[in-house]
Amino acid sequence: MKISDDDGIRTVTFDRPEVMNAFTPELAEELAEVFAEADSDDLDAVVLTGEGGAFSAGGDIQSMADREKTTDEYYDHVTETFGRLVEAALSAAVPIVAKVNGDAVGAGLAVAAVSDFAYAAESATFSCAFVRVGLIPDTGGSFLLPRLVGLRTAKRLAFTGEFFGAEEAAEMGLINEVAAEDELDAAVEDLLDTLRERPTRTIGLAKRAIHENMGREWREALDYENMVQSQASATPEHEEGVAAFLEGRDPEFE
Repeated sequence: MKISDDDGIRTVTFDRPEVMNAFTPELAEELAEVFAEADSDDLDAVVLTGEGGAFSAGGDIQSMADREKTTDEYYDHVTETFGRLVEAALSAAVPIVAKVNGDAVGAGLAVAAVSDFAYAAESATFSCAFVRVGLIPDTGGSFLLPRLVGLRTAKRLAFTGEFFGAEEAAEMGLINEVAAEDELDAAVEDLLDTLRERPTRTIGLAKRAIHENMGREWREALDYENMVQSQASATPEHEEGVAAFLEGRDPEFE
């Protein structure tokens, strides 16, 4: 993968177009490291996209064929690669934006799902294709899909592996927005401009509270929310936001 930084945005480009940017375990480990190292003092967001005509065709089938592991060994393997990727994405201190320039299949779909925002070209095709190779949705798919698209739709996608277009992906809540191919960059840039204006440290705290509370009972969730809010109240971003409001000006967040 290729990594570039520009004006507070770190762009990660999957660069194996000859195999439709299929994911290898090594790529999953590298991407997890990118997420873990994303610092809100330096970055406003991480953008993911693909080179060529695909976002990602999912797991590399050849690497699956070459793998010789026991069930226990495979558990350790998937936990330390694709599982680690999901943990790092959900806990990243900055928002992650998937710019789905083309097909997002299997793990490619799951990476778009685990991102905080997902914008797709109108020609992009999606599939939760794990079942087609005798696997269940991983890379967070079994956890995230029901929460994004609902239980019955998640089962339909997981059990059939059917392909569907970007418009349907938006309608079911898998992605935020669809754009024409020549307008995708501009649509994502509009979002990034907004994120640049917002306090990134505060966004990271909000993201943490939302993700940590996804499985909590409501009393425990409210207590955790109050704890994170107390941390947010002590930040320079909160001080600047209050001062700007009282002074009738736009806030200037670092």
